[in-house]
Amino acid sequence: MIRPTFLLLFASTAVALDYPHTTAEPQKTGWPLTAEERAYVVDKPEYERRPGRESSKHLPQLWPQVPTAGHFGGDSWLKLHEAHVKAVQANQGPIDVLLVGDSITIQWGESWKKYFPDLKAVNIGIGGDKTQNVLWRLDHGGVEGLQPKAIVLMIGNNNMFFTPETGIEAAAKGIEMCLKNLREKFPAAKIIVAKILPAHTLGNRFYEDIKKTNAALDPLKLDSDPKVKVLDLWSDFTHADGSIKKDLFTPDNIHLSPAGYAVYAEKLKPLLAAQ
Repeated sequence: MIRPTFLLLFASTAVALDYPHTTAEPQKTGWPLTAEERAYVVDKPEYERRPGRESSKHLPQLWPQVPTAGHFGGDSWLKLHEAHVKAVQANQGPIDVLLVGDSITIQWGESWKKYFPDLKAVNIGIGGDKTQNVLWRLDHGGVEGLQPKAIVLMIGNNNMFFTPETGIEAAAKGIEMCLKNLREKFPAAKIIVAKILPAHTLGNRFYEDIKKTNAALDPLKLDSDPKVKVLDLWSDFTHADGSIKKDLFTPDNIHLSPAGYAVYAEKLKPLLAAQ
């Protein structure tokens, strides 16, 4: 007889999605990493591991949709992932919320405790992450063994650095692929996909590409899944003329101030309460 606990473990370690490209990465899924995989991730900068490099092809349209470990130089990025894996291993089983994303997610910090004190949450944000980096983390122990009731995904800001090469639709499809990955791993969870927040200034290429990427999410109909809610915060963080509300951001006009997290929390509360 198969025990229920085994079934739960099996569900959390399901095989990865069928991605649109197969890279030369030696270990596609699983944790801990083999010595070969660790060397591949640590010794090669990210651009040498992108889809197409294994065949000397330039395939930027695939970058956001295919798992690729991040790289800050040496093993710095991998150490951040390893720390998240340890936190996940220490919180096995049911949790209220899984927070997935980049620096805007990991910087919830005290604001999360202030606005959601009764929710058990695991936060696996890493600053600088793109959709492809999140995909890699999800497939390499980043969420294994968790049973979240709800998931909040906000990712894509850092993909804007590469939209001149990848194109806008590819960035949107990267977000969609992160959602598909999470849905496969957690079929019962409610998933909130927060669109990318505005950044910089009206007319800035980065700002305009964020806006275009958010628009490109609409035809993908992410919320055709009844357990998915798309959260559009654009009007909450911009004035009528499109300029960002500077009091909601830090001086870099990218990251959120405590007031910004207060607005974000206000919009999340009813969605999380509706679990």
